[in-house]
Amino acid sequence: MPHQVGLFLFKNDLRLHDNPALALAAAEVDQLICIYCLEPKQPPSSLRAPSNLSPHRQEFLQQSLLDLHHSLEQLGQQLIVTSDPVLDIIPQLITQHNISRIYCSEHAGYHEQQTWQRLLKPYPFIVFKRTPSHTLFDQTELPFQLSELPDSFTKFRKLVEPLNIKAPLAALTQLPPSPVSAMSWPQQTPPPAHVPLFEGGEQHGLAHLERYFKSKLASSYKDTRNGLDGMDYSTKFSPWLANGSLSVRQLVHSLRNYERSVGANDSTYWIYFELLWREYYQFYAHRHGKRLFDFSGIKTSKPATSFYPERFQKWCHGNTPYPIVNACMKQLNSSGYMSNRGRQLVASCFVHELGLNWRYGAAYMEQQLIDYDVASNWGNWQYLAGVGADPRGHRRFDLIKQGQIYDPKGSFIKHWGGDQYDAALDSVDAADWPISR
Repeated sequence: MPHQVGLFLFKNDLRLHDNPALALAAAEVDQLICIYCLEPKQPPSSLRAPSNLSPHRQEFLQQSLLDLHHSLEQLGQQLIVTSDPVLDIIPQLITQHNISRIYCSEHAGYHEQQTWQRLLKPYPFIVFKRTPSHTLFDQTELPFQLSELPDSFTKFRKLVEPLNIKAPLAALTQLPPSPVSAMSWPQQTPPPAHVPLFEGGEQHGLAHLERYFKSKLASSYKDTRNGLDGMDYSTKFSPWLANGSLSVRQLVHSLRNYERSVGANDSTYWIYFELLWREYYQFYAHRHGKRLFDFSGIKTSKPATSFYPERFQKWCHGNTPYPIVNACMKQLNSSGYMSNRGRQLVASCFVHELGLNWRYGAAYMEQQLIDYDVASNWGNWQYLAGVGADPRGHRRFDLIKQGQIYDPKGSFIKHWGGDQYDAALDSVDAADWPISR
């Protein structure tokens, strides 16, 4: 059999444990190039985030890539990290190293899928293989065709909840060597001047997984999940799940072990329930493709919203007439993270109180959130804007009441300075004339 040189394109699977695509590559080639291409300089659509991701997102990604590189080094491998676009660097490597096989994990993003199709088109003589690693179930395991994905989460949940989940694969202990000599990494962005809430990388993700289930927090999760600040009110797995430093199947495997040893209750079920929400949005993104970014979403009519630059900037900086929203946005800008409850409140404010085009809010979150996931982010924004998978239409929250329920003493608002804002929403009218005060 001829000497086989393979290339593995890392994207949202920055780990060695439960990585079926990488395991397949390791089994089929004699030499393997492992590469990660940073985001392109131009956004894939006019409304998606600009190339300059927040310092928090960049730092978490850099930590994750460095952790993966160190893990690969222990197996005699290396991770090539490049700022060159996929469609530029991989053709060069194909020519230089006579690559015969290219592997990657499936990705829910439309842009990532289009890039993969454009990559394989000129190379009919190369074997291209994509393997799912970002979901609990493969598409082949679903009790329906992807084209028949239920139009609501509840219908989806009832169909998939009885399904068995495959056991996660063990971490790889050997890999074929790389034919590429050691390469220097692109210049790294200086870290923000803060102590991060999360440290990126597979080792930190697995350590958090072990730490969480060694505590008893999972047994009270349903009672605490609507908290706004701190580390213990929710599971906090999302940053590592988002870039694949942690496998969702490994997470469920640990959850089941906890239920067997400590006990199952409504709270442990609710962790799985919310992972099924994540699952639904992954397949939702695969099903609807480019429509995930359409103003009208998966509906036929567009929302009655527009774009007001001044309102948008006030929302981004936490300077709206709504203290709970301001506190959440300042928390996001300071840390790169916001609670699930907070995300619902700021999105509701964005669409309903400020009358803004939901896609700009989704794009801002893409830029800021360290746990940004294309499917969950854009799917949830569609849901709140009434153009997604929600049979009840718009989801509007009473922001005053929400503050009273989830921040009754006002400590969260005070801590983040949410009560410091410009009381006037607009300084100009629709014709850009100054508004007298």
